Amino acid sequence: MSSNIDVTVADGIADVRLDRPEKLNGLTLPMLRDLASAARKLRGDKEIRAVILSGTGDSFCAGLDFKTVTTDPKQLPLGMLPRPWRGTNLFQEACWAWRRVPVPVIAAVHGHCYGGGVQIALAADFRVTTPDAKWSVLEGKWGLIPDMTGVHTLSELVGIETAKRLTMTAEIISGEEAARLGLVGQVHEQPYDAARELAESLLQRSPDAVVTAKRIFNTSWRSSPRRTLARERWEQTKLLLGKNSQIARVAGLKREDPVFLPRR
Repeated sequence: MSSNIDVTVADGIADVRLDRPEKLNGLTLPMLRDLASAARKLRGDKEIRAVILSGTGDSFCAGLDFKTVTTDPKQLPLGMLPRPWRGTNLFQEACWAWRRVPVPVIAAVHGHCYGGGVQIALAADFRVTTPDAKWSVLEGKWGLIPDMTGVHTLSELVGIETAKRLTMTAEIISGEEAARLGLVGQVHEQPYDAARELAESLLQRSPDAVVTAKRIFNTSWRSSPRRTLARERWEQTKLLLGKNSQIARVAGLKREDPVFLPRR
C-alpha cells in the first residue's frame, strides 16, 4: 500500500501497520483512504484467517494530523460526506471497514492511542495494549466529538457514564486503566506478540465457525432474544452442513490437528 499503510500477508494472517513513525502515525487523508482500501481487499481474500492492526515506531496512532488534513480546505468537507452505498464517510469507513472484514481483527496498541487511533482500535474485535500506553478520546481537547464510529463502538464496550466522561474530558488514561474500564481485553508488555499468539490460536479453529461467530455477535448483540435464537438456529444449521465442521469433528475424535478448507 501507499500513504504509510503497510500490508503483508503470510500463513493466513494479514499484518496491517500504520507506518508514519516520524509523526507518531498521525492520520492523513491518504492514510484513511488506504486503511479502508486495505480492509476491502482483505475482506475478499478467503485465505485470510485473521488480521493484526499495529503501528510502527513509538506509537500505535496519535490521531488525526490536523495540520496535514487542513492543507487543502476542500478535502475536509468532502471527506465528511457519506457514501450512500456504505452509509459512512471517509473518516468513518477507515474504522468501520474493519468491522466489515469477516475474520477477527486484533489491534496491538503501544505508545500513543489518541483520537482517531482509539476509534481504529475500538473497531477491531480484540485489543491488546501495553500497560503504559496512553489512551485518550482526544477530540474533546479540540472542541469536537469522536466522529469515526467512536460513539457507537464506545457504547458497545463501556457504560454510558464512562463513555461520556472519556469523551467530554479528553483525559489521558493508561493501558491498564483502559483495560479496567473495558476498552481493552488484554494487557501485555509485547502487545504485537500477544496479538500474534491470539491470531495463531484462531487458525486452529474452523474458519467458517470463526467468521460466523463474528457475524452473529456483531449483528445480534442487541437484538431481541427471539431474533437472536432464530439467527443461532440458521447459522448453526449452515455450519453443521459445511465441510469445515466435519473436518473439525473428525480431527477432534481422532485427536489430530485439523486441516481446514478456505472459509465459505
